Amino acid sequence: MVRRGVRVVGRGAAGVGVVVTLAFAGWLTWLLPGPQMAAVLGFGPVDGVVSIQECYEASDAEGYATGTDCTGRYTPRRSDGPPRDIVLDTAADDYRPGTRVEVRTARGRAYELSGSAVFRFGTVIGLLLVPFLVLAAWLFACARQGRVADGEGYVFVALAGLVIAIVPAAVAGIVVEIGMLIF
Repeated sequence: MVRRGVRVVGRGAAGVGVVVTLAFAGWLTWLLPGPQMAAVLGFGPVDGVVSIQECYEASDAEGYATGTDCTGRYTPRRSDGPPRDIVLDTAADDYRPGTRVEVRTARGRAYELSGSAVFRFGTVIGLLLVPFLVLAAWLFACARQGRVADGEGYVFVALAGLVIAIVPAAVAGIVVEIGMLIF
């Protein structure tokens, strides 16, 4: 009888663990790359216009190329602040000085629809979600079986998932680039 009670409690704890893990993964995804991805995909109204001053090939902390960034003067659409200098992160094109680009802002930077930006932020989201999804799947298996499930297969799924997470991001980036060429 005690053993059955422990199994029921274990199942409940694993079920709660699944919900908590998925909720934490969603919250962390929104907290870290979520605002930038929403801005890149164009959710919400245009925040303002950037008048391009200069474009350059950007690089990350290790010196790897990350795409084209542009600096310029940002003028908000609403009266939520005066014009200011801003960086257009992962620009869709190497714009000439004076070009005006409609942008959305997130965390002090400007963003526009760009295939390379969709790929970059989509990859970050995928790599962030895979470990949490695998952990949730393992906890769900524990809840279903009523005991601690063997985790070896889940480790391999996690490793494969980290590599495979790049594929949907690449497909989304390519679709966005094709859509931008057509429209």
